[in-house]
Amino acid sequence: MSGGSEQARKTAEALEYLTGFGNEHSSEAVPGALPLGRNSPQRSPLGLYAEQLSGSAFTEPRSHNRRSWLYRIRPSAAHPPFTRTGNGALRTAPFTEAPADPNRLRWNPLPDPVPGTDFLAGLWTLGGNGDATQRSGMAIHLYSADSSMTDRVFSDSDGELLIVPERGGLLLRTEFGLLSARPGEMALIPRGVRFRVELQDETARGYVCENYGRPFELPDLGPIGANGLAAARDFRAPLASYEDDERPTEVVNKFCGNLWTATYDHSPLDVVAWHGTHVPYVYDLRSFNVLGSISYDHPDPSIFTVLTSPSDTAGLAGVDFVVFAPRWLVGEDTFRPPYFHRNVMSEYMGLIDGAYDAKAEGFVPGGGSLHNMMSAHGPDRETFDRASAAELKPQKIEDGLAFMFETRWPITTTAQAAGADHLQHGYDEVWEGLQRHFRA
Repeated sequence: MSGGSEQARKTAEALEYLTGFGNEHSSEAVPGALPLGRNSPQRSPLGLYAEQLSGSAFTEPRSHNRRSWLYRIRPSAAHPPFTRTGNGALRTAPFTEAPADPNRLRWNPLPDPVPGTDFLAGLWTLGGNGDATQRSGMAIHLYSADSSMTDRVFSDSDGELLIVPERGGLLLRTEFGLLSARPGEMALIPRGVRFRVELQDETARGYVCENYGRPFELPDLGPIGANGLAAARDFRAPLASYEDDERPTEVVNKFCGNLWTATYDHSPLDVVAWHGTHVPYVYDLRSFNVLGSISYDHPDPSIFTVLTSPSDTAGLAGVDFVVFAPRWLVGEDTFRPPYFHRNVMSEYMGLIDGAYDAKAEGFVPGGGSLHNMMSAHGPDRETFDRASAAELKPQKIEDGLAFMFETRWPITTTAQAAGADHLQHGYDEVWEGLQRHFRA
């Protein structure tokens, strides 16, 4: 392990957090830095600048309103002009490079990065939908990196970033403070929040959902009642931590699909205190309270929703984030793996660890599969044969951790994803040999 990654890991291991999703959090790195009784006093404490960061329109309903007040060494307005820079392998909706494909697609993990690749340079877009300029839809990115971001930070004006590490831990230095996200956890960086990614291990790899639409929120529980699925208190927000660095720092902003860069004469991660609801989080996916059938049949995967981005139609999400965490299967007279299915929603699945119970081969950690709307999918032949003949006793699934980005619109792949060397050819073959058993 390099000295930088070892230091990042030690820093991550010592972190403390605030807890709770959607709370009105507050934190100060220096006592007395947070003003009391008002947000923007005539003179802020300790000579700081008061600045509001709005993640929603001022007049959105209180339950949906996202904003935070930041008390910083220099205001964000103090910066030189931004200029265009290369987008690398990063792409943004609308996706028009390749036609929307009804075929079932599956990819191996991204190849190892070129030496010196950090998180931002290692972002590679698979596809998505909607239009970032209209704040609708989503994009799926993967990342592969072997270096920490040094003297530069990133912010995304187009959407919030849900980061799912698969290999290697990340130390996320944000304007609000520090978060650690290791494989098995997810991190959520709100729209417009600046952050830097440092590696806790020699390499890092994982998945990113860029949500252009309504910010992610916890799903309603309906008849489940007051408890279950992802508990609000298991989400961790950072304590205030700031950098007082007077040295050149590159700030890269993703705006309407393009990357723009400016070199500040100081670090913009200089927030000494803050309070509000527009806040980054980290969450351990194995904390998810899995609910399922205790009689018969397999529940729809919506029962595994961690976070949802609602649309203008109730129950029809712009994007859902779903996790298939360790769980018991006890259904009687039931085919227990996920059933054969055609869905009006589009599904991208990734694997963090172990194996997925619906695919015996080919679906590996770091890889992913895309089943667009109404494409037929389900267990492969080997899984079907095994599950159809299995003795139905209580079974614990504990050696796999998979997830899904599910969205209301078709996912159009980028040209680089459609022609990638790591695209698996012959994916349809996993369903060959599903024999006719019909007996009249």
